[in-house]
This record gives sequence, C-alpha cells and structure tokens, in this order.
Amino acid sequence: MPIKKTRRDFVWQTGGGFAGLALMQLLERDGFFGKTVEASTILAPKKPHFPAKAKRAVFLFMNGAPSQVDTFDYKPELTKRNGQAYRGKLAVGSNGRPIGYLMQSPFEFKAHGQSGLMISDLFPHTAKFADDLCVIRSMHTDTAAHASGCLQMNTGSIFLGKPSAGAWVTYGLGTDNQSLPAFVVMTDPRGGPIGSASNWTAGYMPAAYQGTMFRSGAAPLLDLKPPAGVTDETQRRSLDLLKKLNEEHLATRAQETELSARIASYELAYRMQAEAAAVVDLTNESATTWERYGLNDRVTEDFGRKCLMTRRLLEKGVRFVQLYSGGGHIEDTWDGHNDCITNHRLHAKETDKPIAALMQDLKATGLWDETLLLWGGEFGRTPTSEGMGKPGRDHDWHGFTMWMAGAGVKGGQAVGATDELGFEAVEDRVHVSDLHATLLHLLGMDHTKLTYFYQGFDQRLTGVRGVVVQKVLS
Repeated sequence: MPIKKTRRDFVWQTGGGFAGLALMQLLERDGFFGKTVEASTILAPKKPHFPAKAKRAVFLFMNGAPSQVDTFDYKPELTKRNGQAYRGKLAVGSNGRPIGYLMQSPFEFKAHGQSGLMISDLFPHTAKFADDLCVIRSMHTDTAAHASGCLQMNTGSIFLGKPSAGAWVTYGLGTDNQSLPAFVVMTDPRGGPIGSASNWTAGYMPAAYQGTMFRSGAAPLLDLKPPAGVTDETQRRSLDLLKKLNEEHLATRAQETELSARIASYELAYRMQAEAAAVVDLTNESATTWERYGLNDRVTEDFGRKCLMTRRLLEKGVRFVQLYSGGGHIEDTWDGHNDCITNHRLHAKETDKPIAALMQDLKATGLWDETLLLWGGEFGRTPTSEGMGKPGRDHDWHGFTMWMAGAGVKGGQAVGATDELGFEAVEDRVHVSDLHATLLHLLGMDHTKLTYFYQGFDQRLTGVRGVVVQKVLS
C-alpha cells in the first residue's frame, strides 16, 4: 500500500531537519506546493502589465473546426482545379480517411467594406463589419484530433490539466464585478466540446479561476432563488456559520485551493441571486433587440440568446466570456466530414446574425473600444473532399483561419496566407501559442511575465513558445 508523503516528510528526507523548515517556508511562499490565496481577494481587480485598450474578451468558439476555404480564405486556384486529384506533399487525411479530390467552395466570395476583405456568403451579417475584422489566414496547430485540438486552442497544450486562456486572463486581471463570475462559458444545447470542462478549467491554479457554465435556454443558472420560506436574514446567518466552519477547516489545510474557491463560491452565489438573475432575464429587452439577435427564429434563438447575455455580462464587468457553437460530435458541430456544405450552411446561419448583433451593440454602447473578440475553431478543414462524390472535408491543422476584432485590433485586413489551394500556412505563420501571446498582449499582459509557479517551474499559457503578432495590433 503506498504511503502518503507530507511536506514534513519532504523536509526530513532531503536532509534538512529543522534547518530545512526555512527552506520549506520559502518553497511555500514561492508556490512550490501550490499557491495559497485568500478566498476574499482571489478575484480582486489587478493592474495589467502595461496600459491596454481591451479590458475584457469574448471567444466565439466554432466547435468542430470550420473550413477556411469556405469562410474567410478565398482560393480561386481551388476553383480552377476542382475535381483534380491532390498531388501535394501533405498527408492530409486523418484517422486513415481517404484524401479525395480537390473540391472548390460552393459558396460565393465577395469583397466587403472599404478594405475589400473577401468573405463568403455564409456570413452576410458579419461581412458588414469587414473593416473591423483582422482575419488571420495562417493559423496552424500541433494536432489533428478534436479533443486535443480544443485543449490546445483553449489551454495552450494538447495535454489535460492546464489552465484555460480564460483562467489565465482572470488570474492576471481579476474582475471588476464581485457579484458575477469573472469567467463565463456558454455551451451548445447539443452538447459540450470533446473534453468538456477541461476546456475551461483552472488546471493547477486555484479553482476560483475556472469558468462558470451558463446553460442554454430560459434558465441559464439553476437554483438562483432561495427555497420558499427562507428569508435573506436566515440565509445570511447560515452562510456566515458555514464560512466560519470552512475557514477553520482551511486554516490547517492552506493548500486546498478547491476549498478556498468553494468558500468564495458560496459568497458569490449569494451575491449573484440579484445580479445574475437580472443579467439572464431578457424579457425587458425591446422587440427590436430580440429581432436583431434572432431570438424569434428557431435557428438563431439559442446562439442569439447567448450573444445577448454576453453583451449584458460585459456591461456588468465580466472579464472573459466564451460561447460555443456546435456540440456533441460530427454534424452537430462544424465537423463536416459527410457534407461540409449542408453542415456549414446550418452552423453559419445559427451564428452569423447574432454575432453581428453583438458587434453592433458593442459599438453602440461604447464597449467596442474595451472589448476584444476572437472567432474560430480548433483547426480547419482540407480543400479536398473525403472520397469521390462525398462533399465532406477532413481535418486540416496545417493551415486555417481565425479572426480578431475590437479593442486594439487593426481591422480591415488579412494577416498571413495559406498556399494557393488552402492546405498549409506559408506566409506569416501563426501558431496557437502566438495567438495566445497576442490575446494577452491586447489585454495588457506580457505572456512571458504572466506566470504561475507550479512543480518547480514558472508556467505560462504559451509554454516556451509564442510571439505577439504585431500585424494584428492597431
């Protein structure tokens, strides 16, 4: 039977004895055993490393991997060579699937805005904001699998257990509203991404930094109201007693960050009863607003509701919001293996109008100048079909597209490029770690200085990689 080792065992077995207690104290101070953070101050607002326009961020995650050549990466050469066998160097098939033949996009691309940015007709509403978009056409990642791809896009690593980008942002900046979660996640009613909560986890950080999931539908948060007959005074007395007992327990277990986070969560839940209930209640929004976000349309209602709640959360000072389009697997997501055409028509229609409405409102309320938007999935899709006569596209991690917009971003431009067919990033290549470095930079944080000491190392969202993509910056 394995013997559980304590910190005292560590000191004695390293030969320190009582003299080693000083070493243990230093190691504890520096976080060798995990940081100790007071529950009451863990989410307090913090100053960025340097002044920045963006104070908060929204990640519009298109779960399942949208096709770059059908959305924002126009490839006329692909149209010319439609139906030809692929003769290139890349082994583009994943999981043993056939590579198939080159397949042109069935969607029409047009130049939009003064910038002339080429956007497919899948996004007629988003295209109106072409001059605000910075389209990164040279993204690449390290994996062809959805689970590890989502993890890397969200946490910077293909391995489980690392803090998500939202957790890093919350850790670095705290939150301006102590009555709402700092980091909110809204998934698709068809299911969450593969990997589930691992995509918005706090990893080895205190658990208070993890994302709080708001559910789809009319009741995003369960049990907001106290039980019938329970007065505010009774509830407050109960919480005070529970807090006292928990803090006594925590005093002898200072490294249990889950307990510290739970203490904070009880207090947050109490404060949220009024604030969160008002945020998720959309009944006081005008009929015009409901129409703009598509809440009256079965196709756009869910994502529209999430986008409208996002606007309201941002107005209240929430730091990081992530919305998922697509849930479950294959056709319920953007994973168009069987029929990329039908698949993308559906998911684009579900999201295009609500995203445009959110952008319009951010501009109207002044939040645009303080909010950073990021759109994309875990990787892209091949310019080939999956076999003769099958209009599906396979995974492509060698080159794909994402876009950024909002505070600090130079809009109306495309950064980088894939090859003439859209397979591989060949110009101004942007790795996921570079994207994360740029995200943090736009929020006023140096990715090399935003560190968390764990297992003897200063851990980073970007690991040992990452450079800020200067062309993105305004």
